Amino acid sequence: MRKAYVERKTLETDIKLNIQLDGDGIMQGNSQIGFLDHMLVLFSKHGGLSLNLEAYGDTQVDGHHTVEDIGLCLGEAYYEALGDKVGISRYASLVLPMDEALVLCAVDISGRPGLYYEVNFQSEKIGEFDTELIQVFWQAFANTAKMTIHIRQLAGENSHHVAEAVFKGMGRILKSAVRIDSEELPSSKGVL
Repeated sequence: MRKAYVERKTLETDIKLNIQLDGDGIMQGNSQIGFLDHMLVLFSKHGGLSLNLEAYGDTQVDGHHTVEDIGLCLGEAYYEALGDKVGISRYASLVLPMDEALVLCAVDISGRPGLYYEVNFQSEKIGEFDTELIQVFWQAFANTAKMTIHIRQLAGENSHHVAEAVFKGMGRILKSAVRIDSEELPSSKGVL
């Protein structure tokens, strides 16, 4: 069973996160940031994973530390849950529509962290949530998951729709990339 539990406690945040990659598509718990919870529900559903999150952070300052640290924990949990990576598909990509929004997401579970992000939100906030924190979240995730990730907005004016397309798309491609489809490590180098 591919699962992991990660804790992170700093002076700014206290996070406990548990995932099961081959799960039921349900996110339980919360981040104390309503919009991020909404995105994580979508990510879990479309990623087919079970996510349990308990997070407390200095949200009275803003959401930055909490969002970034949840991204770090989620990436670390993916990295641990994948273990030796034998048999995974490794690569996945798709272009996901969400009404007028269209977002390309692609991943290589390469062992080489990198985020290549081209998303231009029309608004600085979605409700109380700073849209720039979406890039912060995925950068943190890419760093600790040790994945190369491309996220590119092809169309879209409604910031909520664009954000949904990003999280749904990332859930779907990660579900595909971590799928077991062989008995070999998907690398000619013999290491990921």
